[in-house]
Amino acid sequence: MDSFKGFLKRIVESLNASGLDYMFTGALAVSYYGRARTTVDVDVIVAAVGRGWRERLISALQKAGLIVEEKKLGDALKSSYFIATFKDSKSPLTLDVILSKEKLAKRHGKILGLQTYYQTPEDLVLAKLRMIRATVPRERAIKDVEDVKAILKFTRVNLAVVKRKAVKEGTLEILEGIMTQEG
Repeated sequence: MDSFKGFLKRIVESLNASGLDYMFTGALAVSYYGRARTTVDVDVIVAAVGRGWRERLISALQKAGLIVEEKKLGDALKSSYFIATFKDSKSPLTLDVILSKEKLAKRHGKILGLQTYYQTPEDLVLAKLRMIRATVPRERAIKDVEDVKAILKFTRVNLAVVKRKAVKEGTLEILEGIMTQEG
């Protein structure tokens, strides 16, 4: 059975070799920007644009040792969430692939000594705010609140951009509440 590091290394190497526009989000991105987080899956956003993206993605996932059911990509594109989950063939871990219809705004970084890409801290904070808003009861969103606090504390974030977008998304009150808690 492969370790989490082995799983992650295979994914990064395969995505880098594929030439796909991708970036990590979720717990990996929070760990990069804010605080170490444990996770049982890896979340990656892939731009589903241009010629051949689907074939390159399928090939990259297969080379990384994931069990690829092509139907999952089609189902993800038809759903409102655009997420497809793939199981690893060498461990109990999974990869959540979030498909985007747009070019990705991302930041260069490293993981396990490999070049990779992460969702920008601004977009990650906004995604966390949307998750907090959608979580009922709100107390169940403690992990996401702590993630936002850590990102704001340990990373340079363009708060003007975050606040402007939070107003449009209806999450400014949540952001301000978190910032008040931070003191």
